[in-house]
Amino acid sequence: MENVYSYLSLIFIFLMSTIFIFRYSKAKPHLPPSPLVVLPIIGHLHLLSHIPHQAFQKLSLEYGPIIHLFLGSVPCVVASSPESAKEFLKTNENASLDRPKSLALDYITYGSKDFVFTNYGPYWKFMKKIVNSQLLNGRTLDLLSSIRHDELTRFIRSLSENAKVGKSVDLGEELMKLVNNVISRMVTRERCMDKEGESDSVGKLIAEITVASGSFNLSDYIWLFKTPDLQGFEKRVKDIRSRFDVIIERIMKEHEEARKHKEVGGVQDLLDILLDVAQDESMEVNLTRENIKAFIQVLPIYAS
Repeated sequence: MENVYSYLSLIFIFLMSTIFIFRYSKAKPHLPPSPLVVLPIIGHLHLLSHIPHQAFQKLSLEYGPIIHLFLGSVPCVVASSPESAKEFLKTNENASLDRPKSLALDYITYGSKDFVFTNYGPYWKFMKKIVNSQLLNGRTLDLLSSIRHDELTRFIRSLSENAKVGKSVDLGEELMKLVNNVISRMVTRERCMDKEGESDSVGKLIAEITVASGSFNLSDYIWLFKTPDLQGFEKRVKDIRSRFDVIIERIMKEHEEARKHKEVGGVQDLLDILLDVAQDESMEVNLTRENIKAFIQVLPIYAS
């Protein structure tokens, strides 16, 4: 009897998914062209290969530069030509500013409390103003230029030493370390990628964050898999964020302690500037601790 109920449930889900997709597509005649074969539950996911952008390109040759697809139960529009991309990203920029939600990014950014993945609105506008006027303006970058010069000198010295002994070097990996160390020192005054110690663990954690943020997660597209966590993806992402939180809390507390004793001195790093903004009661938006953590977290992701 239990097997009969299971089969009936699957048939019911199949029929409801088919009806939903059929009615949704028929109710929106103004939508762009869409492949006819829409499977229940997975939508058009069966048309994508392990290299999605190539699959999108092939579909665009058949259906045109703008295509409407269902990635699981998530409707989306794919722009595949420079002209259509310009329409979305420049001409109608305000309608395309919000980033798609995903489980990984939601956890990693403390519920989209960063600047990059948060929705367009007052907070986004405020952070854009802070980034342009204080964090990454010409004056701040000039003041932090010594960090970039120092890291570049270390990079060249390391290549020279390896060349002298005939040791092979993965140049891509070394350049990644260079970029991450520059960003880490500009943000927190600490190097994030060394050969050993905590810095090495931070470097590996950044790599894990980057991989997790770009990984395919079934529950983001197929509502049936939101529970249970079949891939173990949610557990892995929570573990990554908890480990990051321990490290960034330690760094923030060190900065706050130094500021109490007026030990900052010299050039402020980006974390000091964010802490100043958070303590300024005249600001139209109050930065929380999680806002600062999330902002710091996404910088290495974008650099990678």
